[in-house]
Amino acid sequence: MELCPLIKNILLLDSEGKRVAVKYYSDDWPTNSAKEAFEKTVFTKTQKTSARNEAEITMFDDYVVVYKFVQDLHFFVTGGENENEIILASVLQGFFDAVGFILRGTVDKREVLENLDLVFLCLDEIVDGGIVLETDANVIAGKVANHSMDDGAPLSEQTITQALATARERLARSLLT
Repeated sequence: MELCPLIKNILLLDSEGKRVAVKYYSDDWPTNSAKEAFEKTVFTKTQKTSARNEAEITMFDDYVVVYKFVQDLHFFVTGGENENEIILASVLQGFFDAVGFILRGTVDKREVLENLDLVFLCLDEIVDGGIVLETDANVIAGKVANHSMDDGAPLSEQTITQALATARERLARSLLT
């Protein structure tokens, strides 16, 4: 058993089991088809449960999966068979709540897809290389909000939309002077 809890993946699937946002932190699934097969298996085994109010925990294929559903989205956090379920549930709840804060309470597939860059920033703030960095939704949402409003950041650290907006703004300024 490792000293530091490791997250294998975080999945955000729609109500049909299709990818919305996924991040893998482990080489347990070396190919894209293996990843998609795992996602399908997880979705199929959990879709009949009622994980709407509280997170549910299941174990299969030597993985612990903690999951929760809202509207037309299914949130999953996977860890190894020896991982602490409470830590996995904390990661899930932090991701779930941070997405809710960022999307101002409207958590559905359409809203997530429109703000996919912010959802991926949430994932990056929560886990890095499988190591849990943060589980407090307020801190996560705050860091994501800082990233999304930081026009002074180098272009390499901005999202594409932010980079285009910054470039457009700088071009307009240079043309006016």
